[in-house]
Amino acid sequence: MKTYLVGGAVRDGLLGLPVAERDWVVVGGDAASMRAQGFVPADRDFPVFLHPDTGEEYALARREVKRGTGYRGFEVYAGPDVTLEEDLRRRDLTINAMARDEQGAIIDPFGGRDDLDAGLLRHVSLAFIEDPLRVLRVARFAAKLGRHGFRVAHGTHRLMCQMVARGEMAHLSAERVWREMMRALQTQQPWRFFEVLQRCGAVAQLIPPLAAAMGEVGAHQDGGDRPPIAALKRAARRTTHAPVRLAALLYTCLDAEDQATALMTRLRADRETTQLARRVVAGHALCDRVARGDDDALFELVTLWRGFDAAVDLDAPVVACEAQTEDAVLGRWLAVALPAARAVSASALRDQGLSGAALGEGLAAARRAAMRAALRAAGLVT
Repeated sequence: MKTYLVGGAVRDGLLGLPVAERDWVVVGGDAASMRAQGFVPADRDFPVFLHPDTGEEYALARREVKRGTGYRGFEVYAGPDVTLEEDLRRRDLTINAMARDEQGAIIDPFGGRDDLDAGLLRHVSLAFIEDPLRVLRVARFAAKLGRHGFRVAHGTHRLMCQMVARGEMAHLSAERVWREMMRALQTQQPWRFFEVLQRCGAVAQLIPPLAAAMGEVGAHQDGGDRPPIAALKRAARRTTHAPVRLAALLYTCLDAEDQATALMTRLRADRETTQLARRVVAGHALCDRVARGDDDALFELVTLWRGFDAAVDLDAPVVACEAQTEDAVLGRWLAVALPAARAVSASALRDQGLSGAALGEGLAAARRAAMRAALRAAGLVT
């Protein structure tokens, strides 16, 4: 048996990037020989094993034949006669189809090293079109490697367009789409994920409201000035938190809270992201009013977000909302007005004899007055 380091570890090593995880391919082995050396099976459907000491994944070299639909519609054969080149040929991009042997030599049968130098995301073979997940992976690598100048090769873009036109995106599970999108949103240039998908038509099938807001984007033209992408770029400068970045992206795409709920349900979003998206969309109109200098809207927004409770952190929705413009009015106003409002004591109003509905009305009036006074004292309103 021979063991080779493959995929992202080889690619990132050659680019001088940190290697987050290492994957290995074993040529000339079988399941029995792997178990005999202490490796533990890791997947019921694929010949992947965990190293007994490091826990890293070791996969038997394999061939794949398309038999069904979607990214799971493959028949896999893994045997000692499968060569390293055969295993690498089934991979998505040439930059991911390189291997390093035990002596450190690079095996590169498909020109991945040249494409690294050229900054190209290029498919290995026409087998690319057999797996719709690869459309998302190309977009994610565009986001991951965008700061290094990588772009999608023309031929690969054409194949992605063909796959989308054939309806291949419908074969992707919502969970898989969500996972790829969340990974892309944590990269340094997350907007490129959505631009690449918009250019091949995939956003219209995956997130229709976003596609409508982004408008038409040519194959290689800059779509960075579109409002959702501009907002995502601003959010990315302030936070690496994927839910906040997504909320900023979708801010102008959804008109009502129920639309946000429906989209998050469709995407199988986690609870945190769903709640944040709903809060941001619900506060959309109020945030716009605050940006225009309306201090009454600030009180209404904090009430909507239940921000008078000191345990409630408003940082996430504030960043998502402020990403819509270059002027961060909301955060500045809240920094001044919210402490003043939270300092208003309900017990003091009770001591004045207020209770029930009268207490609620009195507390709201006192908080509104405290916020306005603080903003005036800071010279933020007149």
